[in-house]
Amino acid sequence: MDIRSIETFVAVAEELHFGAAAARLHVVQSTVSASIRGLERELGASLFARSTRSVALTEAGASALPVGRELLAAADRMHEAVDETSSGLRGSIRFGTFAALVILDLPEILAGFRREAPHVDVRLSTSPSGSTGLAEDLRAGRLDIALVALPPEQLSGLETVTASEHRFVAILPVGHRLAARRAVSLRDLAAEPFVDTVRGFGNRVLLDAAFAARRISRTVAIEVADLAAIGGFVAAGFGVAVTPEGLAPIHPATVSLPLEGEPLTWRISVATRTRPSAATRRLFARFEERAGI
Repeated sequence: MDIRSIETFVAVAEELHFGAAAARLHVVQSTVSASIRGLERELGASLFARSTRSVALTEAGASALPVGRELLAAADRMHEAVDETSSGLRGSIRFGTFAALVILDLPEILAGFRREAPHVDVRLSTSPSGSTGLAEDLRAGRLDIALVALPPEQLSGLETVTASEHRFVAILPVGHRLAARRAVSLRDLAAEPFVDTVRGFGNRVLLDAAFAARRISRTVAIEVADLAAIGGFVAAGFGVAVTPEGLAPIHPATVSLPLEGEPLTWRISVATRTRPSAATRRLFARFEERAGI
């Protein structure tokens, strides 16, 4: 068993397509097939259930996948340890982030890291399911580090540092029956249609949990994939919203009100796995330094 065969196995397991795995590895498909057959012989088990139309992991393959990812990560760490000793940090970092983030100067942070580690390639990506998807990608080894905004109980097994915190506020159209009040509660808003982000986004996870904890039901009439779009829909009369303060420009046709009762706080964290590469560890340390840790 060698690293190349493990890399081939992980590629096929993630792509679930031998041709796509071959393209990813820059080899011909017959090489991928031969490598998988050899690995299966060595392990004494079938790793994939194959048909003319699909490829799926067997139970043995699903069990082997996290181990294969960890072996590849360990090999990367070995290379990075040698590279760091001889010529400084090298390698690549897969960084998961949000589609729109105006309260954290990520470009400046990454520019500072690039000056410190010019041979490290940082690749940014997002998830259509927001923080929930980013946390899943971290645990599955598809990301090395990510911004997440989930409750602590949903970040178990990850190392985190707080990047920023924001209280939730209510957003109402100008002229709404509650707009003249000094503050409103979630119960005051329960009968209103809501504009919110799609399920999986950190703010939606926290707000759904807050309503459930208070035994209050609500109706989400409009779901958007960008926090910055919420104000426009509220202004247009599609509903009210409860969002983290300061994450999007205030629409001139809306008003922002504090929430009454126990405050709701949205915490943006930087998360990584417990044994990151040397380069990822150094980037994570920059966020720790910003947090005063």
